[in-house]
Amino acid sequence: MDSKDYMEKQTDIRRVAIGSDHGGWELKEHLKKILKEQGVHFEDFGPSTPERCDYPAIGIQVAQAVSQGKMERGILLCGTGIGMSMVANKFPGVRAALCHDIYTARMSREHNNANILVLGGRILGKGLAEEILKTWLYTEFSDTGGRHERRLSQISNLENELGLV
Repeated sequence: MDSKDYMEKQTDIRRVAIGSDHGGWELKEHLKKILKEQGVHFEDFGPSTPERCDYPAIGIQVAQAVSQGKMERGILLCGTGIGMSMVANKFPGVRAALCHDIYTARMSREHNNANILVLGGRILGKGLAEEILKTWLYTEFSDTGGRHERRLSQISNLENELGLV
């Protein structure tokens, strides 16, 4: 699917949370413009400036909003994406995927039904990040045969067993 195909697609995503630390701030600001162009409604959880800040504070807010169902999906950015991934995946029901290319973005949605996209602001160029974002936004969960849902249920069951829900 190329960029022109995205312009023809519509998304029914109504609530997307986005946030970063200072390492992902510049790319976050760029991706907000892409979200607006795509007609995706989002809420920026910060920061509002590129000043140094701690990634857990922002990651917690975005992941909590997704975990509690206040937001349908989330986007998190830090320098590498690793820290934000670690924070976000502590929350029940969150399936945060650190994506470095279009293939991992597509597979995170098709097979894992990822509800938070994590990107490395110091790793990705703006063009690739745009394509990853669009792929992730417009790829649907595809569960032919039920094998992916079965695996996601195992994760949910683990969350329940650990008392995370």
